[in-house]
Amino acid sequence: MRAPPALTADILLPALQQAMDGIIIFDHDGRVVFCNHAAEGLWGLTHTDMMGRDATLLIPACAGQAARTGGLDALVGAAREMAITRADGDYVCAELSISKVRAGKGDAAQVFYIATLKNVTEETQRRKILILQNDVVQALTGDIGMAEIGGLICRKVEGFVPDSVGILMVRDDTRPEWRVICTSALPPRIRTALESGGPSAVDLEKLAATPSYAGRLAWDSYQSLCRSLGLQSCYAAPVMGADGQVGGIFALYLRGANHLGAWPQRLVGACAPFCALAMEQQAARTRITRLARFDMLTGLLNRSALHQALTDAIARSGNRRFAVFMLDIDRFHDINDALGHIHGDEFLMEIARRLRSVAQDDYILSRSGGDEFVMVVPDCHGERIANVAGDLIAAISRPFHIARNMIGVTCCIGVSTFPANGPDSESLLSHADAAMRQARHDGCCGFHVASPTKSHATPDRLLLGAALRDTVAHHGLELHYQPQVHTRTLDLTGVEALARWHHPRLGNIFPSRFIAVAEETGQIEAIGQWALLEACRQIVKWDRDGIHVPTVAVNLSAVHFRNQTLPAYIDALLKDHGLSPARLTVEITESVTMDSSHETESVLHAVRALGCGLSMDDFGTGYSSLSRLTRLPLTEIKMDRSFIHNFEHDTNVQAVTMAVIGIGRRLGMTVVGEGVETAEQRALLEELDCDVMQGYLFARPLTPRKMEQWVRDGGGPAAIRATGAASGPHTSATS
Repeated sequence: MRAPPALTADILLPALQQAMDGIIIFDHDGRVVFCNHAAEGLWGLTHTDMMGRDATLLIPACAGQAARTGGLDALVGAAREMAITRADGDYVCAELSISKVRAGKGDAAQVFYIATLKNVTEETQRRKILILQNDVVQALTGDIGMAEIGGLICRKVEGFVPDSVGILMVRDDTRPEWRVICTSALPPRIRTALESGGPSAVDLEKLAATPSYAGRLAWDSYQSLCRSLGLQSCYAAPVMGADGQVGGIFALYLRGANHLGAWPQRLVGACAPFCALAMEQQAARTRITRLARFDMLTGLLNRSALHQALTDAIARSGNRRFAVFMLDIDRFHDINDALGHIHGDEFLMEIARRLRSVAQDDYILSRSGGDEFVMVVPDCHGERIANVAGDLIAAISRPFHIARNMIGVTCCIGVSTFPANGPDSESLLSHADAAMRQARHDGCCGFHVASPTKSHATPDRLLLGAALRDTVAHHGLELHYQPQVHTRTLDLTGVEALARWHHPRLGNIFPSRFIAVAEETGQIEAIGQWALLEACRQIVKWDRDGIHVPTVAVNLSAVHFRNQTLPAYIDALLKDHGLSPARLTVEITESVTMDSSHETESVLHAVRALGCGLSMDDFGTGYSSLSRLTRLPLTEIKMDRSFIHNFEHDTNVQAVTMAVIGIGRRLGMTVVGEGVETAEQRALLEELDCDVMQGYLFARPLTPRKMEQWVRDGGGPAAIRATGAASGPHTSATS
């Protein structure tokens, strides 16, 4: 076996000379005594220039460290990153590590320092881009706007490239000129010049096809001005959106010559996608804001935004007066049913266009409901109200050409005025709605102006609204339960949950009163969610106590069915309480079924898909069509108590009731008769084969404890025995 060769200077020096990393050796006095070819390449110096040179001039970091610590020994140890300024002025990033060696023995011993430098320019640049990416992504998760994100990118880039100025030029749909986002490092005159111009359609086409064209737009037309203000060169890249459209330009201006090679252009190219991400987020926020404020179909303000616009108008009105015109299109639902939803949507869009043709720039326009529109007219009172109403009626009454059909349309208009009809948006819209209904009662195609409010009405409503808010927050409402029984057996089939409110100072508040206030003040959704939760809790408690109540029906308002999260909320409640969905029935009114929006119907179907019952309350009192009844996933219809009142003496009512029961049976729905108060009414409903009955003949709405006792006492049969055939009519309870 051959012995390894002795490592002599003839072998070691050529090996060091050919090493890939730069190596310099300097003596105890800091003079370079050896350098290899890689080190010469790092600094851009010849061998002759480097030999004998003070090492601290080559490595300024060493000079600073030695001065602070009093010697070069402090430099020995961990690696550190440093910037090297080459002879030609370019910058190189290197990782430096220094070792101390002792050569010779005794008095002849000498100390040397070996510095190893690895070129890490590529790795450093990649790391800086990653740092920038992380900073931008983290900023995007916060609630910061486009200007702040763009400013952050510019500051980071200026920190990565000495003597540079970063800018982001953004296209804005509202103006043809560039909008410039930058730091204070950009001279104001250059910013003004950039913002005074904008890209033409040809510029955008060239920019999309040739990214290098960004340099011409950011530099060529402005280089004289830039150079006069100290900026000598520019690197730019287009900012492209996900749709392939040009969203802007990111540019980097340098104050001196470029000594960084391809780094400025690489950095600019890396920043462009970050800018695009920020712009897409800004566009998404704008779309969300628009969806939150505007009706998607017509582009008019939605009801929430209308309230805010009215609030703003009230705040700035001073002594000025304005009028709120609420329009309701006659027979829109018939048009929708006859022509279909697509043409119904076209009809509504045409209504919106006609309103815009009447409105002036300072008018407020809103679609606040299915076929309900609102126009707010400033400085409108006296004869001008009649003139505006006449213009609106004339615009709406012109024939419509929809789906090759010519349709004549009329409308009713209700008008309220500020300040005569109240100090807030709720009052104004409420009075306009009431006036509109009066106009409809008076006859088609007319208008009615609301009378001034009574002085005590607003304080009473505000007082009640505040008290209700406090009661809801402190769980002060109660649920009472009215039994529903099978017509023939009188067995308990379920109960209807009814909200009750007893205030310590105001006393018992009728449901019709506080529910109306809840709807006006936006508390109705919270009350509905509370009722669902309380009903689930009560079912569990009854089950635990051995009281079987098959189902509990909870009334929800139309507001709930515009909330797409309602099905998930109900599903979570049932799972949290371990209840089968069949134990819960959701009651809706005909006003919900008249809302033909896709969102409302999808919520209804999603609730039914959970397995919950879906009941239409007060059936027969509204204006919903039978065709709409067949499209909804109803399991039950409840005939309004007005059918049952004087039921036993009016054959016409009996005929209508028989028809309703027949419709429900053929559609596979359970039919419930409400308001049963006498044995004669019960007998007639049994004869007509009604499925379920509910009313004072069996029980008033009961507290949970009394409901439990009612079941233990024998329920429906016991109630009939207690009241007997001589039971007379009772005063109806408002649900």
